[in-house]
Amino acid sequence: MADTVSNTNDSVLLSVDGAIATITLNRPDVQNTISPEMLDGICDQLLAANADPKVRVIILTGAGKFFCAGLDMRGGGTAKNLTSDRVATNLDLRHTPPTVLNKIDKPVICALGSSAGYGLDIALGCDIRIMAAEAKMSCAFVARGVTPESGGTWFLPRLIGWSKAAELIFSARTLTSAEALEAGLVSRVVPAADLMSTTRALAEEIAANAPLAVQASKRMMRMGLDESFDDHVFRVFLQLLPLLKTEDFREGMAAFMERRKPDFKGK
Repeated sequence: MADTVSNTNDSVLLSVDGAIATITLNRPDVQNTISPEMLDGICDQLLAANADPKVRVIILTGAGKFFCAGLDMRGGGTAKNLTSDRVATNLDLRHTPPTVLNKIDKPVICALGSSAGYGLDIALGCDIRIMAAEAKMSCAFVARGVTPESGGTWFLPRLIGWSKAAELIFSARTLTSAEALEAGLVSRVVPAADLMSTTRALAEEIAANAPLAVQASKRMMRMGLDESFDDHVFRVFLQLLPLLKTEDFREGMAAFMERRKPDFKGK
């Protein structure tokens, strides 16, 4: 049973079960397309899970077969705000799902059903993606007259290289799960019926490790994307020093010497 459950108008659900938080996009009747309220709701739940000292891993998923089919394009939906004739002069991108995902320290695993548009960009912003075998991944931005608006042009070249990213974006192609796996966009593909149990098992495997070290490793990986090797090694050394003073470091070394499983406290 989950320890806590909260929601944002029932469209974004957060449950915490032990050390694992699950955030669910909950509009399956419209393929979990993102309403204006959901933009803040996703950010709020991600930040809440990241701030919860009990949580070590976050799972992001969608109710039903879809993870997220993008922004709500119906009248009055999110797209209306983006296509308004009014020119936005104070656009604040610090509180959007992709930017929040890029800054939080706790690992995020996406249990990925079918995705498209903004939903695909959010999935790409997660650390790990496990995809349902029956799902598809649509990169049809340019076929709609837009560019990947929420980080796709940043994520894709880094994930799969310039040539593959260019082919995918310029062709507006839809990928099967097998094609997404072959391209390196997902870590593994499993039957839809096994998606959440497989994702949960990986989350528990990660949560069993020293959480401060896992979070520091994520920070170092993120920072390393924009650093020279020498600068990065120096930053890693500075990050290592406080970890050597933690209770978890002492517990990890003791467990190794005593040939037992460690019991990390995140301290």
